[in-house]
Amino acid sequence: MMDTAVEAKPVQSVDRAAQILGMLREQPSLTISEIARRLGVHRSTAFRLLATLESHDLVEQETARGAYRLGFGLLRMANAVTGRIDLTRDAQSSCDDAAAQLKETVNVAILDQSAAVTITQTVGERMIGVARQYVGQRGPLHATSTGKVLLAYASPAEQRRILTGALEAFTGSTITDAKTLADELEAVLQRGWASAVAEWEEGINALAVPVRGPGGEIVATLSTTAPAFRLPESSFVDHVAVLREAADRLEAKLGVVTTGATA
Repeated sequence: MMDTAVEAKPVQSVDRAAQILGMLREQPSLTISEIARRLGVHRSTAFRLLATLESHDLVEQETARGAYRLGFGLLRMANAVTGRIDLTRDAQSSCDDAAAQLKETVNVAILDQSAAVTITQTVGERMIGVARQYVGQRGPLHATSTGKVLLAYASPAEQRRILTGALEAFTGSTITDAKTLADELEAVLQRGWASAVAEWEEGINALAVPVRGPGGEIVATLSTTAPAFRLPESSFVDHVAVLREAADRLEAKLGVVTTGATA
């Protein structure tokens, strides 16, 4: 368990850097001396903080008077956040459509710090559902259908991180062998979808398909989860077809252009 006392204590240099960004948000242009005075630090300390922020394009120096202003690196970060907000908004209708057809809970998840994180969801109408699911939930990459899709399309570095680490057993069906997991990821790439059969929770099965962004990269997964008696392996192909159609509609909203057959 994380030590909350350590977690709550700010790192001084990071805190000061954040304060500088806040100052420049309120007043677009400030000199080193002005920043040092507001922080209550020596001018050399302010200079080192600004130099670090400048190296990451978070601030930039005005040539006219040597003052600093916010840099374009912040705009790139803002665009990344906006992209996630747009994905969450656009994904909801696709979740709704798939859930209406399947009558099961449908989720959209993204890769975040070696976990599959649910960003939006439509709860199925069946009386008996899956109680553990919620927006913001972090799922293991090796034991969930969403995690397997995200890991299959992840960078080699991310795959190595998971495959060389400890693979926790959640049930007797969880894949805990690296070679078996690597083979499973290859199968996901070949067929275009992933399954998890009682691998994170006993009696619960799940299916997931990838969602691509405009550049062809995998930006999310669309998945469904249900008790095994309602989602047996014999029904996987039919359920995947529904998920794939909903994922295609989501991709279209995200700007993915599908090349149709030519006459």
